[in-house]
Amino acid sequence: MNTPRVQPGIMEIAPYVGGASAVDGAKRTIKLSSNESALGPSRLASAAYGNLAEQLHRYPDGDCTELRQAIAKTFSLDAAGIVCGAGSDEIISLLCQAYAGPGDEVLYSEHGFLMYPISAKAVGATPVTAPETELTTDVDALLGAVTDKTRILFVANPNNPTGTYIPASELQRLRNGLRDDVLLVIDAAYAEYVSREDYGDGAALVEAHDNVVMTRTFSKIYGLGGMRLGWGYMSTNIAEVLHRVRGPFNVSAAAQAAGTAAVRDKTFTANVRAHNDKWLPWTRGKLIGLGLRVTDSVGNFLLVCFQNRPDHGAEAADAFLRGEGIIVRRMAGYGLPDCLRITIGTRGEMESVVECMSRFLGRNS
Repeated sequence: MNTPRVQPGIMEIAPYVGGASAVDGAKRTIKLSSNESALGPSRLASAAYGNLAEQLHRYPDGDCTELRQAIAKTFSLDAAGIVCGAGSDEIISLLCQAYAGPGDEVLYSEHGFLMYPISAKAVGATPVTAPETELTTDVDALLGAVTDKTRILFVANPNNPTGTYIPASELQRLRNGLRDDVLLVIDAAYAEYVSREDYGDGAALVEAHDNVVMTRTFSKIYGLGGMRLGWGYMSTNIAEVLHRVRGPFNVSAAAQAAGTAAVRDKTFTANVRAHNDKWLPWTRGKLIGLGLRVTDSVGNFLLVCFQNRPDHGAEAADAFLRGEGIIVRRMAGYGLPDCLRITIGTRGEMESVVECMSRFLGRNS
């Protein structure tokens, strides 16, 4: 029996599996598996979303004009170089559609975002990984892995799931070591959380070079994961290319309205950042005090590493936490089978995580 032919390589793609949202039979659920904002969305963003209730029959602005202008004003960027999408993962996919294909290679670090290889394989390109050093992007390893087939290099900074970052000087060194025909994509989904003085989100590199793109998202600090909204900053030449391959109305009116209000609500964003600045180091310190290895994350999450033993390992810890209604993220799919990623939640949620982890480790000591 004949059936429609699937393009080569598509069935080799392992579908992306997001963080779980519920535990069967649990009296309470604390969801810390998807790096969502601990404080939810801005009230102004929620109000802007609600105000569209009587306009649902209208198509959205295909150019995202007001949203792009709001982003540009907030971050001092050129609105002409901003392209919006249904999450930053759409921007990633569009870049692969436009700049990679069969016979090409798409390069990224070994514990990078899983949408990089998925997007590469979807267009027939070959994903290639470069090793990290101490769970941190290694610029020399990336440059050493570049071949004449390399077309795109993705670097998440800060990286998810490790939470580590490389300074602006290292990003510059990475760009300096690339050919001009290799597209460098800096995934800065967690940039708003970073306060380190040597950090750079990549915008300056975009403005200095024609082969650099920075991607951002509204799913993290802005708390709009349900809206599916992200954006990229790039040269107008690259923007023109993406406008040719994206859908004509790829960002809903609701997402545009909520995103515009969210990016303008600087007070709320500052409050979210302040909350993370307090509870990220608090949680990390408590977990280290329990004898666990925890990365020095600059995002809104921690990567917690366990001993490779059945009674002390990540799988056992995950099962114990789920028994308490706490959902975190296993990292085996990222090549880190002995690690869990824990999102920073509310004060009460983080206190519960520490208390439950203490009981787990005490039970198995």
